[in-house]
Order: sequence, then C-alpha cells, then structure tokens
Amino acid sequence: MALDRWIALVLLGICIVYGYAAWFTMDASLAPFMRRNPVWPSTFPKVLSIFGIAASLVLLLGLEKGEEKIGDIDHRRLGDYFLGQALLLLGLMVVYALCLRPLGFVFSTSAFLIIGSFILGERKWHVMIPVALIATGSVWYLVQEVLGIFLRPLPFFMGV
Repeated sequence: MALDRWIALVLLGICIVYGYAAWFTMDASLAPFMRRNPVWPSTFPKVLSIFGIAASLVLLLGLEKGEEKIGDIDHRRLGDYFLGQALLLLGLMVVYALCLRPLGFVFSTSAFLIIGSFILGERKWHVMIPVALIATGSVWYLVQEVLGIFLRPLPFFMGV
C-alpha cells in the first residue's frame, strides 16, 4: 500500500475518534438551555469529522486517482526528494514556537516567513520582506483587534 493510503488510514481513525467525541461525548455535558440552540458547540466538530472521514475514504479507496499515475512517494528513495528543506522547515517551526513568547509575535512571525521562504528558494528580498511584514501585521490585527484575543506583538522586555 502506498504512503498516501497509509496516511489516509491513520487520518480516518483520527476522524472517527474525533467524530465519536463530537457526536456523543460533547453534547452530554451541555446545559439544558443550550440544547434548544440551533448551533451547538459541537456543530463544527461534527461537520469537520464528516468531511475528514469522507476525504480519508476518498484517498483510501483511490477515488481521486485518474488514468494518469504521476508517481507515488517511494520511501526507498527519500534522498531524491527535498528532505533537507523539509527538515530545515521543521526545525524552523520548532524555533518559531520557542521564540514566539519571548520575542513577540511580529518579530517571530516575520522572521519565520522570511527565513522559510528563503529555505524554499525565494531570493527576491524586495518581495519577501514586505509580504512577510504585511501578512504578519494583518494576522496580528485580525487576532488582536477583530477577535479580541491578546497576542503579544513585541518582545517581553519592551513592556507591551
């Protein structure tokens, strides 16, 4: 069995457990007045589990594949893929998670986007830096101001 089908099988199991929790365990602890609401806290997890199960079954049964077989991932030839880039990006994600609180969201996220795009092969600095700054600022504004969730924008020593 190909790697994509193994991953689909694992995701199917996760989605079934998630769906079971959404359909049976989440609704049992609702307050009586919330049971009359048309949308419950478990509504989105229920929909998400249904879509996850459907997508996993499509991959598992091979329904997405047509006549042309482009090529499966061959685990015996992992060196032919861009394994170094993938490992560098995974390491960068860990560093980003560790730096998020002490360095603040704006600096950490901007640095992550710039360094990540550099790892992936982008060399146009005049494009990378403004895009990273605009994306970081937009996400920070949406989370902080629109959703009202505090997100430390600057390093802790700046007192914000």
